[in-house]
Amino acid sequence: MLATASLRGFQGRWTLRMRALLVTLLLWSGIAAAVEVDGHIDSAEWANAQHITDFRLTQPLTRATSPYPTEAWVLSTPQGLAIAFKCTQPASVPRTRQRSQRDQDGPLDRVNLIVDFDGDGHTGYNFMVTVNDDIQDEVVTNENQYSADWDGNWKHAVSEDGDTWSVEMLIPWYIAPMRKVSGEQRTLGVYLDRVIGSTGERVAWPTASYEQARFLSDFTRMQVPRYSQSLLAITPYVSAVYDNVQGKRQFDTGADIFWKPNGQLQLTATLNPDFGQVESDDLVVNFSAVETFFSDKRPFFTENQGYFSLPFGSLGNASQLIYTRRVGGPADDGRGSGDVTAALKVNGSLGSLDYGLFAATEADPVGRDFYALRTTHSFVDTGIGEQDVGATITRVHRPFLDRDATVFSLDHVWQPNAQWNIRSQWVGSNIAQAGDSVRDSGVQVRVDGDMGKGWRQQLYALHLGANLQLNDFGYLQRSNFNYLRYEIDHRVTDLPKESQYTSHDWHYALSTRYNDRGMHLYEALAIDRQSSFRNGGREYFNVGLNGHGHDDRITRGNGAMKIPESLHSYFERSRPRIGHWAFSGSLSAVATGLKGIRGTGLQGYFEPIYFINDNLIIFSGLSANHAPDMLIWQRDNLLGSFRVNQFSLDAGLQWSIGSKQELRVKLETIGLGAHLTQAWRVAADGTPVAVNEPVSDFALRNLGFQIRYRYELAPLSNLYIVYARGGSLFEQPGLDATDEFRNAFDLRDAEQLLIKLSYRFEI
Repeated sequence: MLATASLRGFQGRWTLRMRALLVTLLLWSGIAAAVEVDGHIDSAEWANAQHITDFRLTQPLTRATSPYPTEAWVLSTPQGLAIAFKCTQPASVPRTRQRSQRDQDGPLDRVNLIVDFDGDGHTGYNFMVTVNDDIQDEVVTNENQYSADWDGNWKHAVSEDGDTWSVEMLIPWYIAPMRKVSGEQRTLGVYLDRVIGSTGERVAWPTASYEQARFLSDFTRMQVPRYSQSLLAITPYVSAVYDNVQGKRQFDTGADIFWKPNGQLQLTATLNPDFGQVESDDLVVNFSAVETFFSDKRPFFTENQGYFSLPFGSLGNASQLIYTRRVGGPADDGRGSGDVTAALKVNGSLGSLDYGLFAATEADPVGRDFYALRTTHSFVDTGIGEQDVGATITRVHRPFLDRDATVFSLDHVWQPNAQWNIRSQWVGSNIAQAGDSVRDSGVQVRVDGDMGKGWRQQLYALHLGANLQLNDFGYLQRSNFNYLRYEIDHRVTDLPKESQYTSHDWHYALSTRYNDRGMHLYEALAIDRQSSFRNGGREYFNVGLNGHGHDDRITRGNGAMKIPESLHSYFERSRPRIGHWAFSGSLSAVATGLKGIRGTGLQGYFEPIYFINDNLIIFSGLSANHAPDMLIWQRDNLLGSFRVNQFSLDAGLQWSIGSKQELRVKLETIGLGAHLTQAWRVAADGTPVAVNEPVSDFALRNLGFQIRYRYELAPLSNLYIVYARGGSLFEQPGLDATDEFRNAFDLRDAEQLLIKLSYRFEI
């Protein structure tokens, strides 16, 4: 019995000890797993995090040890990826405290986290928090191309304590699609940086830079426990619009749906989406043969759109295979805009294969149907470097035009080593319309090389077939084009301490252009320099010379015209806030007509910004443009040389009313007057021939005015009240630019009051 009692006592003591140990483990697990996002870095909460202190200067890109002590912690928790920053900033380095709207850039004290959730260098998600707890979130694709047209739901908080300020973030695992992984670990690509607003300096870990050809690929790979979260979010909306010009009222309802059952599948859908103008496009005057490009601001078309970001046909982001502004754009019958009834987007992965599906449909017999399917695969251990391949197919059905447009694309990225990055892409189009079929293709290759010691080089080659057609769903500035460009760049950071600059980036480029029928268009030589000042300011200048050649687009298919040499130059300077004032300005000289360099015009822009306080700013940008010889197409092969004057105003205010409310006022006006100096016909050999045919002087005026109030009810849930007024007038003949500019304020083609309420329910 004594033995039994002893055994029972031992078991009891062992049970108590095990319970105590279990409680300790649970408490430890809770501390490790749960982070209270309040901006105060508690040592117990972050005890098991990876601690990072080796921040180095990347702006300027010296890779020197950070002059501003910065610490960061990275911790994977079941609730999400937790990040903390502790930033030391003495009183001698002033903190920029002006408030900013979501996704607004500026010279602000801030920290950035960029996460590549698959660790493959394809897509990064940027989460930025300022010292005022204002935020920005962006998607990074194609190594270093940023898009702010995305908003996520994540937690953040800021605190200040003497010479330090701290940030905590929690990024939920449902924020983005992630590839399925085997085992209990996931590999992330992680990048952290901090920007000092008053100097423009940036310190980062690792020492990657978005100014280089490789950025996402240079992130630090980090092993974290594999977690997954599911989410179902429904965001219904109701809107009411009153048209004060036509005296009409319109009410509408719809919903956005976000469903992520696991890490490998994410679905976004929209029903009867509301495209009321809570955002507004900038006013543009465009006389060229190239369509104006506008970025998309509609939530569904920006949510996790990075996977479908496929630039093709230019060095920048404008030309691309999928241009979402086509959906709901001008209807094929010319009567208003397309009425989108529903759209669907799916992102997911099957093993090492990623895929995305996009579909949208418009109502009415003239409505179009849009489809896109994309898949990608990564090859890491190839023995000859990392490689990624992708395939995309898009299709647009346009019944009113009896037209079906299909585009197929193959893209390949090869990184043989850390110095070289080679991107190539082939695209083919097949257009079937009214019983006829037209096919053609295009290809581009871009080779980026790092030569060391601040030197880089790039070779870009592009071929676009004469019958290649991408603009049913995509955006391509032109087809029938061959382009070859070589650029060499040099970054200078070892400037003397007494210099007002911290760095210079020099770019030297030589290029040539032919159309696909062998016609020589022109060669170009360009030199530019981007510079950073020690006070956080920026400077940019560019000078270029275009050789003589041909313009095969200006007559819209009615013959190519010989053009003379032309010179263009551009200078831009910005100074960050000092006291109550900041400013930016630019001056450019460009030739746009047949006089060549002798016909060079001037354009100046100046924008002062006055900070009434950290929450309220007023800005007013005025532009003046004089073009003594602007060539503008009239009809068939008839053109006119005009003396053009233009005045533009871009003014407004931004008021951050606490953390939940904001008021924005934006005013844009344009006044333009054009007086004919000579009419021209294009001869069969391309020679411009002066003629006496009647071509009228003309003038135009534009107005865009918006007052927008936003109240944030909850994350991604808002009440908008928007008043908008605008109009345009084309006169032939008309007044001069000054009178057109002054009279633009009387325009009232449209006047609307919009009220929109949306609320996100998460399940």
